[in-house]
Amino acid sequence: MSIRHTVKVRGGAAVAVAAVMALTLAGCGGGDDGKSKDPQKSTIPQPQGAGSQPAPSQGQSSAPPQIIATVDGANGMVLTINSATRDAGGFLTVNGQLKNNGKEAFVGTAAWRGNELTQSGESVAGATLVDKTAKKRYYVLRDTDGRCLCTTGISSVGPGQTVPIFIQFPAPPTNTTEVEFSLPTFASAVVKVSG
Repeated sequence: MSIRHTVKVRGGAAVAVAAVMALTLAGCGGGDDGKSKDPQKSTIPQPQGAGSQPAPSQGQSSAPPQIIATVDGANGMVLTINSATRDAGGFLTVNGQLKNNGKEAFVGTAAWRGNELTQSGESVAGATLVDKTAKKRYYVLRDTDGRCLCTTGISSVGPGQTVPIFIQFPAPPTNTTEVEFSLPTFASAVVKVSG
């Protein structure tokens, strides 16, 4: 087979693949023109109060987030922890907020990364969890490139500013119901584990 024929076959295969993908996407299109005969099977989201509702996103929450711990830090900084939840993949995710109650910008965020020497840069990778029952300390997880599985890019926190954070750790054993959370420049907090 010559090079010319090989190119034609590859070009023909590409056209065939493109045609199949176009048909697949057309078949996946909603096609719901609002005239569904069975409203129970409609894919259109139901209005407020109808049936089960998806959980609101953080930006659309009508109720304030749950607070499971609040600790003070340096220069008017306050750390609020909203959840410490076990995930299906064997992780424990801590979600919270950093708020500057001071009158000046907080620029001491380098301490939050601890002795982080990998690719994360400015982050909250210095956080740790301690399971006092099992006498074990957990450090922030890393991806394959060495970056922390946590909030990054916090170079300063302005006065009155609130910054949402998340941090993922290996999950402690299922019989562990509370852990001690620490982040440099803040007091430690005992938090309940859910999930």
